[in-house]
Amino acid sequence: MRIYMTSVMVDDQATALDFYTGKLGFEVKHDIPMGEYRWLTVVSKEQPGGTELLLEPSAHPAAAPFKNALVNDGIPAASFQVDDLDAEFKRLKASGVRFTREPMDAGPVRMAILDDTCGNLIQLVQMMGKAQ
Repeated sequence: MRIYMTSVMVDDQATALDFYTGKLGFEVKHDIPMGEYRWLTVVSKEQPGGTELLLEPSAHPAAAPFKNALVNDGIPAASFQVDDLDAEFKRLKASGVRFTREPMDAGPVRMAILDDTCGNLIQLVQMMGKAQ
């Protein structure tokens, strides 16, 4: 068994697509119209056959209170691994991405948290030491 897909609930799919592809550097895997919304997934350019991230519309009534509670408590909705956190932080910051937590060491990882402009906090993690 392996993870095929995971999702993040987004306020607006077009805005999310711009952010996740234009800022974070993912590429579109599926973009299929589904009535008012789209089946919209992105993948890492480094692993186009890897786990897909569904940019799920947050239209369900429970979505807004859930997302707001996570953001208010500083809890990321998703976590993405990077090879060089400091370089990614510098690149993303220069492109206008807002971080709520700058890079810091946290046990066996180095991590930072960004705002995805779609109602979520996203954690970036770099594995440290020999167990990468």
